[in-house]
Amino acid sequence: MNRRAFLQHAACAATASTLPRWAWSNPPTLQSNPFALGVASGDPTPDGVVLWTRLVLAQPAQMLATHTVRWEVAHDARFAQIVQKGEAPALPQLGHSVHVELHGLQPARWYHYRFMLGEAVSTVGRTRTAPSAGDLPDALRIAFASCQRWEHGHYAAWRHLVADQPDLVLFLGDYIYEYATPKNTSDLARTHSLRLATTLADYRDRYALHKSDPALQAAHAACPWSVTWDDHEVQNDYAASAGHAGRGDATSFLAQRGAAWQAFYENMPLRAASLSSPFPDTRWDALQVYRRLRWGQLAHIHLLDSRQYRSWQACRAPESPSAGAVRSSNCADLADPMRSLLGTAQEQWLHTGLATDAATQDATRWSVIAQQTLFSPRHYPSGTVTTDNWDGYPAARARLLQAVAKHKPRNTVLLGGDIHQNYVCRVHANADRPDSPVIASEFCGTSISSRSGTTQDKVDAVVRHNPHVLLARCDLRGYGLAHITPTQWTTTLRVLDDPLRADSGASTLARFVVQDGRAGPVAT
Repeated sequence: MNRRAFLQHAACAATASTLPRWAWSNPPTLQSNPFALGVASGDPTPDGVVLWTRLVLAQPAQMLATHTVRWEVAHDARFAQIVQKGEAPALPQLGHSVHVELHGLQPARWYHYRFMLGEAVSTVGRTRTAPSAGDLPDALRIAFASCQRWEHGHYAAWRHLVADQPDLVLFLGDYIYEYATPKNTSDLARTHSLRLATTLADYRDRYALHKSDPALQAAHAACPWSVTWDDHEVQNDYAASAGHAGRGDATSFLAQRGAAWQAFYENMPLRAASLSSPFPDTRWDALQVYRRLRWGQLAHIHLLDSRQYRSWQACRAPESPSAGAVRSSNCADLADPMRSLLGTAQEQWLHTGLATDAATQDATRWSVIAQQTLFSPRHYPSGTVTTDNWDGYPAARARLLQAVAKHKPRNTVLLGGDIHQNYVCRVHANADRPDSPVIASEFCGTSISSRSGTTQDKVDAVVRHNPHVLLARCDLRGYGLAHITPTQWTTTLRVLDDPLRADSGASTLARFVVQDGRAGPVAT
């Protein structure tokens, strides 16, 4: 099949799912605004960035066609000083998403961008480039966030994050949730009519639902993002290396996972380098989302993927829909040194990156390990061990700690999400020895909206058994804001007054500082 025939065939196959189901009740707006899902940018380099949008098309003839989208980049929001412009295809077999990879921009500079289709013009987005490799900028402001289940809360956190004016957002997983709305809706902030996601059409609809939120759109338009995934972009607690996830047969799950990963690429500002092979020969059974981002000499961000390559959770039955918890005395698999959360190749990639950071300490002030979940151990009073985070992979955690201790990067900070709780921890060289040296700092952020599923009394009991935990709160939603300078890292934990209100206020829960050359957060 030649390329033209392939595109025609794929366009026909994509027709039925291009219009999101959440939008069927409001076709006039969609017909007049093909940019109803907003704009975004991501993964800045010193000379470029990725620009993203995805068209929403209501007419059958439009949904069948490939559309040519115009784009412009300017120094100013009125586009009087345009620095680059061009055209990009919006293909139906990629959900009419657009990914523009810019090059030739100036380092450490803010830009404005927009898309056009016919007479329609998108929202204006603001993005920026990273500093040159040899520059040491005065500061970097990173917002880190995760877990935004639609029903559990409004996205007021994004509105406050925009006001904090970050240079970069790190989104650490669970951008969507695959679930249908629960039958009991009495305590929900809002509902939707989508079914449990299993197909490409389902996942496209789910992203369209989330991206319809104006606060989330504003956050995407405010600055570049770098994104990774966790489990709910596919299915709760899935472990890809096992080839199944506890529901259905392996063949069905692999098809579902491929559809979910394609939808993730279609809806995120990712580079084509993430693809296993150039489009249209892309295989959707693999995407490389672990990568590095350098911010001059100030920060080197190692963004990880702890889902695609992980071993099956310890002592989890093949048919179980979730990972659960175990007792180490009853689960020999837990201590198996061959089990990995990142996979062998990614582990080595990370260790090599940390060694490079350590060898160039003057050129890398802060080594940032941005990943999905809580890294530090939680020793529960009950003696149980949760198996879906690093506690379920103790040998893998020990290998990473050994790499940090051996190579000694100048400053190592871990960022995480997943657990819907704020945790601040000292990271010890031996996770089970609180008297071992502190070699890193950890900030695990709460969710944008997703509930924690536990109580503060239970969390307080965990804290009493874990002296390395400096703060733990499960009852608040929000995000983290890291202000990074050559001499100091300051994390501010921002939390909502009421996630059930779209107009919720926000406040600061706590602030911690890490000094250059002195591992371990200190409350201020």
